[in-house]
Amino acid sequence: MGADHTRPTPSAPPRVRRILVVTVVPLFLATLVAAAILWPRDTRGADPGNEPPRFHGTVTKVVIEPCPPTPETPEGGLGTDGGPCGNVTVQVEQGPDAGRQVNTPVPTGPGAPTIAVGDEIILVELIDPTDPTTSMYTIAEHQRGKPLLWLVALFAAAIVAFGRWRGLAALAGLAASFAVLLTFVLPGISAGRSPLLVAVVGAALIMFVVLYLTHGTTAQTSVAVLGTLGSLVLTGLLGTLATTATRLTGYGSEEAITLSMFQTNVDLHGLLLAGIIIGSLGVLDDVTVTQAATVTELAQANPGLSRRQLYRSATRVGRAHIASTVNTIVLAYAGASLPVLLLLTADSRPVSQILTSEFLAQEIVRSAVATLGLIAAVPLTTGLAAVVTTAGRNTDGVSGDGTAPAPRPRPAAATRTEALEALSAFPVGPTARAADRRPDRDRNTDGIW
Repeated sequence: MGADHTRPTPSAPPRVRRILVVTVVPLFLATLVAAAILWPRDTRGADPGNEPPRFHGTVTKVVIEPCPPTPETPEGGLGTDGGPCGNVTVQVEQGPDAGRQVNTPVPTGPGAPTIAVGDEIILVELIDPTDPTTSMYTIAEHQRGKPLLWLVALFAAAIVAFGRWRGLAALAGLAASFAVLLTFVLPGISAGRSPLLVAVVGAALIMFVVLYLTHGTTAQTSVAVLGTLGSLVLTGLLGTLATTATRLTGYGSEEAITLSMFQTNVDLHGLLLAGIIIGSLGVLDDVTVTQAATVTELAQANPGLSRRQLYRSATRVGRAHIASTVNTIVLAYAGASLPVLLLLTADSRPVSQILTSEFLAQEIVRSAVATLGLIAAVPLTTGLAAVVTTAGRNTDGVSGDGTAPAPRPRPAAATRTEALEALSAFPVGPTARAADRRPDRDRNTDGIW
């Protein structure tokens, strides 16, 4: 796979490392204590008796038949069902009827799967409530385990092949993120804990684990951690103010309404805030790590840059990053809500009423609050990184012990002339003629660069 050309991050002065340790370690311990207090202890799973049993099977035969006419249509005549109609023979692979061939109707209706011979499907056993000894099978959906496993394997292989050890660490961080979400955040909210508090603690826990696991325990990573944590807190405060000012209730979608019927102890307003924080975490990590790395690389490329120069240069990079990230956030929210947005386009209400409806107002608040948190992350992280990077010297380039760094030897005049000639593709030295030094306006310089 080739050699890894990743350049190690320069070590920070001991005093700076001690300050970062004193700052970061208490925050990490506080996060662990808060997670231990909020950790859900009474996690009741779903009652398996409420769900019909599901079994795997393989389609062995499909018979399509004409659909019988319906009794009446709105026009008064006879009509036919939407179809298709017929029977499907399935080889059952699990359950009490494993090994048997069973017949089931061809699935119909919106979203019904298209069945063919050889398809691996999932059967649902429906029991007659009047006669528990009588049951029938229906086809619910296709089995998707194998294609998903191949896709995940390709995803992991591509990350490791490109990122090498850093890619492997990123996969470990991704697994840790899902572990925190599945074992702490979701059960904690289901148990009736404050969704906002659970989301903040869970996001902080994910941040500590993922950033240090992926980028190492360096001063640069600690700066990114502090910038992310500060931006998360600010995002939570802004989200609270925005949802309160817009009087959002959290009942802006069918999923939220359904959840309120099954779990009455979940605070949907807090759940909305929790979604904003969790959704902002991934992009915040990207911005803070990029800004910390940018300051470090600039300082390493030109040690003579002052703290203010480092801040200004890295902030220009941050502006370009934010300009593209804002579009990413809005499109991500819009893409996840396309079906509802299409329904809203067919709404006969005025545009002003549609935009201020609960659902769209909720999405606008999500995008705006996440963007404000990102914008705040750039100056916060860049300023911290500039302070940490220049902590071993003052702004004039003098090191912390009072000695100025040795000046770099200037190249000889002949060496500079040769370098300029190589870059410009025409003579620039004192012996060059004026005609040679004048560039040809019709000459294409694309090949040179």
